Amino acid sequence: MAKKNVDEMSFLDHLEELRWHLVRAVASIMVAAILAFIFKDFIVGIIMAPKHMDFPTYVALCEMSKFFGMDMSFCASELPFVIEVRSVGGQFSAHIWTSIYAGLVIAFPYVLYQLWSFISPGLQTNERRNSRGFIIIASLLFFLGVAFGYYVITPLSLNFLTNYTFAEEVSNAFDLSSYNSIVRSSSLAAGFVFELPILIYFLTKIGLVTPQFLRQYRKYALVIVLILSAVITPPDIASQVIVAIPILLLYQISIYISALVIRKQKRRAARENKKSKVKS
Repeated sequence: MAKKNVDEMSFLDHLEELRWHLVRAVASIMVAAILAFIFKDFIVGIIMAPKHMDFPTYVALCEMSKFFGMDMSFCASELPFVIEVRSVGGQFSAHIWTSIYAGLVIAFPYVLYQLWSFISPGLQTNERRNSRGFIIIASLLFFLGVAFGYYVITPLSLNFLTNYTFAEEVSNAFDLSSYNSIVRSSSLAAGFVFELPILIYFLTKIGLVTPQFLRQYRKYALVIVLILSAVITPPDIASQVIVAIPILLLYQISIYISALVIRKQKRRAARENKKSKVKS
């Protein structure tokens, strides 16, 4: 049976179409998760790497600390903690959930493709043409954010939290789920935050955001960014500044993107107005 035109589809038809796109997206995550489950040693190596002081971030920060005469905690031989499991099925549960989250990261471009496949038929031809690189750009931003969270936020958080001392009598023995949560939340949160330019692009397209609005509330955005940085990083100024800088840069890029979208809309409106005058 021929596929219905988007204008001929009822609300239930749209829901059915959305359902199949969601099914395919979830199926892709499950397939990627199965692969991650099979290649456990590779995934575990990635998850556990920030625990060791030969991690590239620690090495770089150690060299910087030596050069500027700063805190030398990044030059320690090891981080002062061990990872434990306090439930019978803890390791198997960690294996399952780590595989699922790894599957989400691996399958992210295909999930975006399914989302785009559902949205794009409702766009005009020129809008689809102008948004041709959506999947590639959005995927690159997501992976860049995940890398930033993994290589910057995670080691900064681990270094601060594991070296923080409440009492000398208390030793650091963390549950595996707690350690995984630090790595997972830092990486995924940064990945989604880096999608800000894409979000601003679509909000501008539908008229909810303008570059004037973004410029006017830039100082409030700065406060929000600092609060966000404080939430996803340890409470020391240096870490918060390191995290805030790329987010503020993304906000500035978003202003430029919003202005570009408005400029194109005005040009299109001017062309259509000119054509209508010629016809009349």
